[in-house]
Amino acid sequence: MNIYIQKIWKFLTVDMWHYTEGDDLRIPPLLLNVLKAVAITVRGIFNQKLTVRASALTYSTLLAVVPLFAIIFAIARGFGLDDLVEQQITMALGDNTEVVQTVLGFVNSYLEQTRNGIIIGVGIVLLLWTVFNLVNNIEVTFNNIWMVKKDRSPSRMFIDYLALLLVMPLLILFSGGLSVFISTLADQAESYLLLGPLAKFFVKLTPFALTWLMFTGLYIFIPNTKVKFKNALVAGILAGSAYQLFQYLYISGQIWVSRYNAIYGSFAALPLFLLWMQVAWTICLIGVELTYASQNLTKFDFEKETRLVSRRYSDFVSLLILSMVAHRFEEGEAPYTALELSKEGKIPIRLTQQSINELMEMNLLHEKLSEDNESTYLPSVDISKLTVAKVLDARVRRGKENFKVDKEMRFQKQWEALMAAYEEGYENASHVLVKDLYHGQES
Repeated sequence: MNIYIQKIWKFLTVDMWHYTEGDDLRIPPLLLNVLKAVAITVRGIFNQKLTVRASALTYSTLLAVVPLFAIIFAIARGFGLDDLVEQQITMALGDNTEVVQTVLGFVNSYLEQTRNGIIIGVGIVLLLWTVFNLVNNIEVTFNNIWMVKKDRSPSRMFIDYLALLLVMPLLILFSGGLSVFISTLADQAESYLLLGPLAKFFVKLTPFALTWLMFTGLYIFIPNTKVKFKNALVAGILAGSAYQLFQYLYISGQIWVSRYNAIYGSFAALPLFLLWMQVAWTICLIGVELTYASQNLTKFDFEKETRLVSRRYSDFVSLLILSMVAHRFEEGEAPYTALELSKEGKIPIRLTQQSINELMEMNLLHEKLSEDNESTYLPSVDISKLTVAKVLDARVRRGKENFKVDKEMRFQKQWEALMAAYEEGYENASHVLVKDLYHGQES
């Protein structure tokens, strides 16, 4: 049994990360990808400290919940549909009556003051800033999980966030209208033998489907990177289902709620509301991690080996990539993407991207966006003058050397021995003993 468990553990931690496309797999590729995605997600939950990030978003949401609902209700009242929005928000908050009444009371006061002209100028700016700050915190959290270092520009941030605030009430109205429409059809179809059960099934499925679409939309549009629909959809369905399950447990746990009421009294609604938001954000962020994992499976192949790659092999990969890029450039063909270089050279994608970044730092490659907005790579120097010696010399000189070590006088021997080894080859340095290079401290 111990040997069997060790084999399984070795497969999960080492062997399955060495399988690449075209290899003879022992298990179905789909199952292998699922195992990889789950492993990456679980590791990300701990490494990214998702519970801490969920707590931060819970705090931001608590600050922005009243201004956010105020904007939603202001737009909804313009259409005369504020009752429908109130019904949808009540359902979203898990039928927590005290919280709903408190929040809606604050919202009505907020809007009443605004209508009377008391809150103008600074008040409106503060309202928008609070909501924008929440959306920005969500984007930063998503970008951190996706390891996206470049944020949206201020102009694009303003346009995207404003569009999100305008679209959100419309989506709530649409979901409410859709729920009413399907419920009406279900009532009309009850008299039919076959349509009745089917209609009831769709009524029960509607909240799930709307939640799936909400999570999928968040996973696609919030991160400042290209997210594939299929990966976001799978994560959205799983996260949405988990959210609906939590809602069911939360609503049906009346005994648990009554215990909170006995302890906190009239304040019971606050810790329950905070707990609801904390769990909801945790589920959402796990879905983000799952989306990232499923879309970037190949980036984790040979991950341990990539971190420990030798200097010699790193030089070899750089020469390989440069030769492939230079050859395609000479033939006048479309430039390589990182994924194409990885597949053709059978180089782990993480090592490929690492080598590309180093070559760009050395000004030997530069990036060019394709028509599909993908990063492709071209030579930055004349390929007729790009020799192996020039590449290796650039790799040796890469980085900083302006430190206080005295290589001109005191440690001149060590520096000259190293330069001779680089210029004349290691064989000429084989007779030089390292212990003879140092003569103790200066007198």
